[in-house]
Amino acid sequence: MQHVTLNNGVRMPILGFGVYQIPAEKTEQAVADALAAGYRLLDTAAAYGNEEAVGHAVKNSGIPREELFVTTKLWVQDAPAQDNTRRALETSLAKLGLDHVDLYLMHQPFGDVYGQWRAMEAANREGLAKAIGVANFYPDRLLDLILNNEITPQVNQIETHPFFQRTADHDLMREHGVQHQAWGGFAEGRNELFTHPVLSRVGDAHGKSVAQVVLRRLIRRDIVTIPKSVDPERMAQNIDVLDFELTDDQMAAIAALDTGKTLFFDHHDPEMVAWLSKRRLDS
Repeated sequence: MQHVTLNNGVRMPILGFGVYQIPAEKTEQAVADALAAGYRLLDTAAAYGNEEAVGHAVKNSGIPREELFVTTKLWVQDAPAQDNTRRALETSLAKLGLDHVDLYLMHQPFGDVYGQWRAMEAANREGLAKAIGVANFYPDRLLDLILNNEITPQVNQIETHPFFQRTADHDLMREHGVQHQAWGGFAEGRNELFTHPVLSRVGDAHGKSVAQVVLRRLIRRDIVTIPKSVDPERMAQNIDVLDFELTDDQMAAIAALDTGKTLFFDHHDPEMVAWLSKRRLDS
Protein backbone atom coordinates (compact mmCIF):
# COMPACT_ATOMS: atom_id res chain seq x y z
CA MET A 1 0.00 0.00 0.00
CA GLN A 2 1.20 3.49 -0.82
CA HIS A 3 0.95 6.17 1.85
CA VAL A 4 0.82 9.95 1.95
CA THR A 5 2.41 11.96 4.73
CA LEU A 6 0.15 14.62 6.24
CA ASN A 7 1.40 18.06 7.21
CA ASN A 8 1.91 16.94 10.83
CA GLY A 9 3.95 13.86 9.87
CA VAL A 10 1.15 11.29 10.20
CA ARG A 11 1.22 8.63 7.48
CA MET A 12 -2.12 7.80 5.82
CA PRO A 13 -2.85 5.01 3.31
CA ILE A 14 -3.72 6.46 -0.07
CA LEU A 15 -6.48 3.88 -0.58
CA GLY A 16 -9.05 2.92 2.01
CA PHE A 17 -12.57 1.64 2.56
CA GLY A 18 -15.61 3.86 3.04
CA VAL A 19 -18.86 2.84 4.71
CA TYR A 20 -21.19 5.66 3.64
CA GLN A 21 -24.73 4.36 3.00
CA ILE A 22 -23.89 0.84 4.17
CA PRO A 23 -26.65 -0.08 6.63
CA ALA A 24 -25.43 -0.62 10.17
CA GLU A 25 -26.54 -4.26 10.12
CA LYS A 26 -24.32 -4.93 7.09
CA THR A 27 -21.37 -2.75 8.05
CA GLU A 28 -19.56 -5.13 10.40
CA GLN A 29 -19.36 -7.87 7.78
CA ALA A 30 -18.40 -5.40 5.07
CA VAL A 31 -15.57 -3.98 7.16
CA ALA A 32 -14.41 -7.47 8.13
CA ASP A 33 -14.28 -8.41 4.44
CA ALA A 34 -12.44 -5.19 3.62
CA LEU A 35 -9.83 -5.81 6.30
CA ALA A 36 -9.39 -9.36 5.02
CA ALA A 37 -8.84 -7.94 1.53
CA GLY A 38 -6.02 -5.77 2.84
CA TYR A 39 -7.61 -2.39 3.52
CA ARG A 40 -6.22 -0.60 6.56
CA LEU A 41 -7.86 2.82 6.18
CA LEU A 42 -11.50 2.83 7.34
CA ASP A 43 -13.72 5.88 6.86
CA THR A 44 -16.96 6.36 8.80
CA ALA A 45 -18.87 9.28 10.36
CA ALA A 46 -21.28 10.00 13.18
CA ALA A 47 -23.87 10.85 10.52
CA TYR A 48 -23.56 7.41 8.90
CA GLY A 49 -24.98 5.64 11.97
CA ASN A 50 -22.56 2.72 11.71
CA GLU A 51 -19.61 3.63 13.95
CA GLU A 52 -20.42 0.82 16.39
CA ALA A 53 -20.40 -1.76 13.62
CA VAL A 54 -17.04 -0.48 12.38
CA GLY A 55 -15.71 -0.72 15.93
CA HIS A 56 -16.91 -4.31 16.30
CA ALA A 57 -15.20 -5.32 13.07
CA VAL A 58 -11.96 -3.66 14.15
CA LYS A 59 -12.07 -5.34 17.56
CA ASN A 60 -12.78 -8.77 16.11
CA SER A 61 -10.21 -8.49 13.32
CA GLY A 62 -7.20 -9.19 15.52
CA ILE A 63 -5.25 -6.61 13.54
CA PRO A 64 -2.96 -4.50 15.77
CA ARG A 65 -4.38 -1.01 16.31
CA GLU A 66 -1.21 0.65 15.06
CA GLU A 67 -1.70 -0.98 11.65
CA LEU A 68 -5.12 0.63 11.19
CA PHE A 69 -6.07 4.17 10.19
CA VAL A 70 -9.58 5.00 11.39
CA THR A 71 -11.43 8.15 10.35
CA THR A 72 -14.72 9.48 11.67
CA LYS A 73 -16.47 12.81 11.30
CA LEU A 74 -18.10 15.50 13.41
CA TRP A 75 -21.61 16.63 12.51
CA VAL A 76 -22.75 20.26 12.91
CA GLN A 77 -23.03 21.02 16.63
CA ASP A 78 -25.43 23.21 18.59
CA ALA A 79 -24.06 25.96 20.83
CA PRO A 80 -21.85 25.82 22.77
CA ALA A 81 -20.12 24.22 19.82
CA GLN A 82 -16.75 23.85 21.50
CA ASP A 83 -18.14 21.82 24.41
CA ASN A 84 -20.49 19.82 22.20
CA THR A 85 -17.69 18.95 19.78
CA ARG A 86 -15.71 17.39 22.60
CA ARG A 87 -18.75 15.38 23.67
CA ALA A 88 -19.41 14.31 20.07
CA LEU A 89 -15.85 13.03 19.71
CA GLU A 90 -16.08 11.14 23.01
CA THR A 91 -19.35 9.58 21.83
CA SER A 92 -17.76 8.50 18.55
CA LEU A 93 -14.76 7.01 20.36
CA ALA A 94 -17.07 5.08 22.67
CA LYS A 95 -19.07 3.71 19.74
CA LEU A 96 -15.88 2.75 17.91
CA GLY A 97 -14.38 1.23 21.06
CA LEU A 98 -11.16 3.19 20.53
CA ASP A 99 -9.09 5.54 22.65
CA HIS A 100 -8.23 7.68 19.63
CA VAL A 101 -9.01 8.10 15.94
CA ASP A 102 -6.31 8.60 13.36
CA LEU A 103 -8.28 11.35 11.61
CA TYR A 104 -11.23 13.45 12.79
CA LEU A 105 -12.98 15.52 10.13
CA MET A 106 -15.48 18.37 10.41
CA HIS A 107 -18.18 16.93 8.16
CA GLN A 108 -19.76 20.18 6.94
CA PRO A 109 -18.56 23.81 6.71
CA PHE A 110 -21.52 25.10 8.70
CA GLY A 111 -22.45 26.12 12.24
CA ASP A 112 -19.84 27.54 14.60
CA VAL A 113 -16.95 26.31 12.51
CA TYR A 114 -14.38 28.14 14.64
CA GLY A 115 -15.72 26.77 17.93
CA GLN A 116 -15.77 23.28 16.50
CA TRP A 117 -12.25 23.67 15.12
CA ARG A 118 -10.85 24.90 18.45
CA ALA A 119 -12.21 21.78 20.13
CA MET A 120 -10.70 19.63 17.39
CA GLU A 121 -7.34 21.37 17.82
CA ALA A 122 -7.48 20.57 21.54
CA ALA A 123 -8.34 16.92 20.80
CA ASN A 124 -5.38 16.76 18.45
CA ARG A 125 -3.00 18.12 21.07
CA GLU A 126 -4.29 15.56 23.58
CA GLY A 127 -3.83 12.67 21.17
CA LEU A 128 -7.53 11.83 20.88
CA ALA A 129 -7.26 12.56 17.16
CA LYS A 130 -3.85 11.99 15.58
CA ALA A 131 -4.82 14.26 12.69
CA ILE A 132 -7.71 16.66 12.11
CA GLY A 133 -9.27 18.02 8.99
CA VAL A 134 -12.44 19.02 7.21
CA ALA A 135 -14.83 17.79 4.57
CA ASN A 136 -16.82 19.61 1.90
CA PHE A 137 -14.87 22.86 2.30
CA TYR A 138 -14.62 24.89 -0.89
CA PRO A 139 -11.42 26.93 -1.40
CA ASP A 140 -12.74 30.14 0.16
CA ARG A 141 -13.90 28.43 3.35
CA LEU A 142 -10.77 26.31 3.56
CA LEU A 143 -8.42 29.27 3.17
CA ASP A 144 -10.37 31.27 5.75
CA LEU A 145 -9.97 28.42 8.25
CA ILE A 146 -6.25 28.10 7.49
CA LEU A 147 -5.51 31.82 7.83
CA ASN A 148 -7.40 32.33 11.08
CA ASN A 149 -6.44 29.29 13.15
CA GLU A 150 -3.34 27.74 14.64
CA ILE A 151 -3.53 24.29 13.03
CA THR A 152 -3.88 23.92 9.28
CA PRO A 153 -6.26 21.07 8.44
CA GLN A 154 -4.39 17.93 7.54
CA VAL A 155 -7.11 16.74 5.13
CA ASN A 156 -10.05 18.08 3.12
CA GLN A 157 -12.41 15.34 1.94
CA ILE A 158 -14.47 16.54 -1.01
CA GLU A 159 -16.53 15.17 -3.89
CA THR A 160 -13.99 14.20 -6.56
CA HIS A 161 -14.56 11.97 -9.60
CA PRO A 162 -14.00 12.07 -13.38
CA PHE A 163 -16.89 14.50 -13.91
CA PHE A 164 -15.92 16.86 -11.06
CA GLN A 165 -12.14 16.74 -10.72
CA ARG A 166 -11.60 19.74 -8.43
CA THR A 167 -8.37 20.90 -10.03
CA ALA A 168 -8.41 24.41 -8.52
CA ASP A 169 -9.27 22.98 -5.09
CA HIS A 170 -6.43 20.48 -5.46
CA ASP A 171 -3.91 23.17 -6.36
CA LEU A 172 -4.90 25.32 -3.36
CA MET A 173 -4.64 22.35 -1.02
CA ARG A 174 -1.19 21.48 -2.31
CA GLU A 175 -0.09 25.07 -1.86
CA HIS A 176 -1.12 25.03 1.80
CA GLY A 177 -0.15 21.48 2.68
CA VAL A 178 -3.68 20.05 2.96
CA GLN A 179 -4.17 16.48 1.75
CA HIS A 180 -6.91 16.09 -0.85
CA GLN A 181 -9.20 13.14 -0.15
CA ALA A 182 -12.01 12.08 -2.49
CA TRP A 183 -15.52 11.03 -1.65
CA GLY A 184 -17.84 9.78 -4.36
CA GLY A 185 -14.93 8.65 -6.51
CA PHE A 186 -17.24 6.55 -8.70
CA ALA A 187 -19.86 9.34 -8.86
CA GLU A 188 -22.27 6.66 -7.58
CA GLY A 189 -22.40 5.42 -11.15
CA ARG A 190 -23.94 8.61 -12.50
CA ASN A 191 -23.32 9.75 -16.09
CA GLU A 192 -23.03 6.02 -16.89
CA LEU A 193 -19.55 6.05 -15.39
CA PHE A 194 -19.04 2.29 -15.35
CA THR A 195 -19.73 2.00 -19.10
CA HIS A 196 -18.31 5.35 -20.19
CA PRO A 197 -16.49 4.86 -23.52
CA VAL A 198 -13.40 6.88 -22.59
CA LEU A 199 -12.94 5.11 -19.27
CA SER A 200 -13.73 1.74 -20.83
CA ARG A 201 -11.10 2.20 -23.54
CA VAL A 202 -8.47 3.06 -20.96
CA GLY A 203 -9.45 0.04 -18.88
CA ASP A 204 -9.32 -2.28 -21.88
CA ALA A 205 -5.80 -1.06 -22.71
CA HIS A 206 -4.62 -2.24 -19.29
CA GLY A 207 -6.89 -5.22 -18.75
CA LYS A 208 -8.54 -3.32 -15.89
CA SER A 209 -12.08 -2.31 -14.99
CA VAL A 210 -13.42 1.23 -15.20
CA ALA A 211 -13.47 1.33 -11.40
CA GLN A 212 -9.79 0.45 -11.28
CA VAL A 213 -8.98 3.15 -13.84
CA VAL A 214 -10.86 5.76 -11.80
CA LEU A 215 -9.03 4.79 -8.62
CA ARG A 216 -5.65 4.66 -10.34
CA ARG A 217 -6.12 8.17 -11.70
CA LEU A 218 -6.98 9.53 -8.25
CA ILE A 219 -3.88 7.89 -6.82
CA ARG A 220 -1.78 9.25 -9.69
CA ARG A 221 -2.98 12.71 -8.60
CA ASP A 222 -1.93 11.93 -4.99
CA ILE A 223 -5.56 11.97 -3.87
CA VAL A 224 -6.58 9.63 -1.05
CA THR A 225 -9.66 7.64 -2.02
CA ILE A 226 -12.14 5.46 -0.12
CA PRO A 227 -14.18 3.23 -2.48
CA LYS A 228 -17.21 1.48 -1.01
CA SER A 229 -18.59 -1.96 -1.78
CA VAL A 230 -20.28 -4.80 0.09
CA ASP A 231 -19.04 -7.35 -2.45
CA PRO A 232 -15.75 -9.01 -1.40
CA GLU A 233 -14.81 -9.61 -5.04
CA ARG A 234 -15.16 -5.92 -5.86
CA MET A 235 -13.30 -4.97 -2.69
CA ALA A 236 -10.38 -7.09 -3.86
CA GLN A 237 -10.57 -5.55 -7.33
CA ASN A 238 -10.66 -2.00 -5.98
CA ILE A 239 -7.50 -2.49 -3.93
CA ASP A 240 -5.67 -4.09 -6.86
CA VAL A 241 -4.81 -0.83 -8.61
CA LEU A 242 -1.14 -0.28 -7.88
CA ASP A 243 0.28 -2.56 -10.58
CA PHE A 244 -0.33 -0.41 -13.66
CA GLU A 245 0.28 3.16 -14.78
CA LEU A 246 -1.86 5.46 -16.87
CA THR A 247 -0.11 7.22 -19.73
CA ASP A 248 -0.08 10.99 -20.00
CA ASP A 249 -2.48 10.73 -22.96
CA GLN A 250 -4.87 8.61 -20.90
CA MET A 251 -4.68 11.04 -18.00
CA ALA A 252 -5.49 13.89 -20.40
CA ALA A 253 -8.40 12.01 -21.98
CA ILE A 254 -9.96 11.51 -18.54
CA ALA A 255 -9.23 15.13 -17.59
CA ALA A 256 -11.38 16.19 -20.53
CA LEU A 257 -14.43 14.60 -18.86
CA ASP A 258 -14.48 17.24 -16.13
CA THR A 259 -17.66 19.34 -16.11
CA GLY A 260 -16.61 21.48 -13.16
CA LYS A 261 -19.96 20.88 -11.47
CA THR A 262 -21.21 18.73 -8.62
CA LEU A 263 -23.37 15.72 -9.39
CA PHE A 264 -24.85 15.64 -5.91
CA PHE A 265 -25.49 18.86 -3.98
CA ASP A 266 -24.09 22.36 -3.94
CA HIS A 267 -22.77 23.66 -0.61
CA HIS A 268 -23.38 27.18 -1.93
CA ASP A 269 -27.11 26.56 -2.45
CA PRO A 270 -29.03 28.40 0.32
CA GLU A 271 -31.63 25.65 0.61
CA MET A 272 -28.92 23.01 1.03
CA VAL A 273 -27.08 25.17 3.55
CA ALA A 274 -30.27 25.54 5.58
CA TRP A 275 -31.04 21.82 5.47
CA LEU A 276 -27.56 20.69 6.47
CA SER A 277 -27.25 23.36 9.16
CA LYS A 278 -30.53 22.38 10.83
CA ARG A 279 -30.07 18.60 10.67
CA ARG A 280 -29.22 16.99 14.00
CA LEU A 281 -28.24 13.41 14.78
CA ASP A 282 -30.06 11.14 17.18
CA SER A 283 -27.92 10.63 20.25
